Amino acid sequence: MQHPITILEHYFNHTSFRPLQEDIINAVLDNEDTFVLLPTGGGKSICFQIPALIKDGICIVISPLIALMKDQVNALNQKGIKAMALTSGISYDRLDTLLDNCIYGNYKFLYLSPERLQQQIVKERIQQMNVNLIAVDEAHCISQWGNDFRPAYKNISILRQLHPSVNIIALTATAKANVVDEIITELDFISPKVFKASFSRPNISYQIIETEDKYYKLEQALQANKGSSIVYVRNRKATVEVSEFLAKKRFSCTFFHGGINTKEKQDRLYQWTNNAVEIMVATTAFGMGIDKADVKNVIHFNLPESLESYYQEAGRAGRNGDDAYAILLKTNADEQHLRNQFLKTLPSIDFVKLVYRKLCNYFQISYGEGEQTQYQFSFVNFCKAYDFKPSLTFNALQILDRNSVISLSQQFNYKTKLQFIVSNAALFNYLETHEKQAVIIKSILRTYGGIFEHLLNINVSIVAKKASTTKEHVLKVLSQLKTDEIVDFQYSNTDSELTFLQPREDDKTINRIAANIEKQHQLKHNQIEAVLHYTNTNSVCKNIVLLNYFGEKTSTNCGICSVCKSKEKSKHSTDTKSVKNSIIVALKEQDLSSRALIELLPFDDTEILHTLKLLLEHNIISITPTNTYKLN
Repeated sequence: MQHPITILEHYFNHTSFRPLQEDIINAVLDNEDTFVLLPTGGGKSICFQIPALIKDGICIVISPLIALMKDQVNALNQKGIKAMALTSGISYDRLDTLLDNCIYGNYKFLYLSPERLQQQIVKERIQQMNVNLIAVDEAHCISQWGNDFRPAYKNISILRQLHPSVNIIALTATAKANVVDEIITELDFISPKVFKASFSRPNISYQIIETEDKYYKLEQALQANKGSSIVYVRNRKATVEVSEFLAKKRFSCTFFHGGINTKEKQDRLYQWTNNAVEIMVATTAFGMGIDKADVKNVIHFNLPESLESYYQEAGRAGRNGDDAYAILLKTNADEQHLRNQFLKTLPSIDFVKLVYRKLCNYFQISYGEGEQTQYQFSFVNFCKAYDFKPSLTFNALQILDRNSVISLSQQFNYKTKLQFIVSNAALFNYLETHEKQAVIIKSILRTYGGIFEHLLNINVSIVAKKASTTKEHVLKVLSQLKTDEIVDFQYSNTDSELTFLQPREDDKTINRIAANIEKQHQLKHNQIEAVLHYTNTNSVCKNIVLLNYFGEKTSTNCGICSVCKSKEKSKHSTDTKSVKNSIIVALKEQDLSSRALIELLPFDDTEILHTLKLLLEHNIISITPTNTYKLN
């Protein structure tokens, strides 16, 4: 048997383990059921990958995240390790072949979603496999009180029946005590080995910055702590807007969201991970599975939806142990925005039933039919068809996805297929009377060989670039060519791929999950309140608030968060009279904004703003129409 450190060096290019990793690996090698709670960046995957590589046979990995499965499989394959993922949308014949490959093809890892364990063919083939370990990733999904509860995770116990002598390792980055207990119970652990790393990250300064000008404070924070950074924003539009603002301020930055194509994602990720670009502005999906050690700042432009997600995202800073900053920008309006976005858009059970019925009608699925059928799905068109509110409808679809009624994969397909269906001679005769279309047609012919013989996928953006025109113009020309019966042209513009996992039974389908929906709604309310408690508590160390939330009791102040720093400043605070006199002297020269006063005067921001408020109340100063302050 090879030693774990040998595998670590050979495949992962590390010469030593992170805290707890080696103890966890040894427990797994001793065939112990093992529970692992390692915060973000703790190196959880190595804890099951190394023992699986040492043992004979294949490791079954359960994961709810298709993107993460694909990333891990690609990373293993690049290391020369045979691994595959069974994602949604695979045909029965293809599934049959892939499962046979796992039995006879010397594969070391099979990644699959918990929903796959409902399929008889999957259960039968897994029983035939030489399984050496069962790894349950994102194990908190098994608990009804866990972040992102997925009832399908309850099916994982089936693996106990198929391979009763194989040990299980359950892994998560965030789980409170009641969630840990439920995971251990559901997976039928007996005398498990439990490994919990502290949630404390002593090198991260957690900061809440209250401001009415987030852009200005963002600029200040990035100037103060230069280095690799992530700026998290709420939506795609904001990634572009914030990135453009930073670019105008001469920061090195780019943006990342689910709507950009695969090549752009790879290019931007490569630039950022290799420090060719310093700042990544992204939606919160960014960062999962990315191990970049030197991130200096993680800045949240909006309030997070839960402390679990916030802790994971903030924890992407400072993995190298150097000083790092987790900064959350907050305005007075943010609290109401958070409630509106995440609580007022929770769909009722009746609305979930309505969306499910309309979804089945949309794809013309008969009662009792539809299981494992797959469709290209345009969310926007679906909402328009039934006059549904997008935010409420999206949340209803997410509930159906989490409860294994459907599988919704947001992949943003813009597929264009083309074939010329006339002869070469007929095409050139056509061009004699349609000269304006010649450049586009010639660009296609010179880019895609065999387009007379086959219906080919083409990239409209490449054609547009070669023809020095716009994508919209290319699509217009292709539509005309189809009308003129010159080409067979197929264009689909969909933002998702949808698979029905259960046969259609209308309200019966939803009634089975109604109790889960109610519990998840209550959990969401609890999570929002916890976020607001964290952001609004100005008397307790931020690190203590976070640790207490996760059940780790401490009374030791971190000394570096915004609360601790504020308390330290208050010990040495300047008396209000000095601040007042300095403001009055400055305003005698000219009218100034609060920002200009903060930059000009050697006092803390809060002291200046507080004094300005007092001066306004006593009518010593007033605000001009241009939002500057002047002496009365």
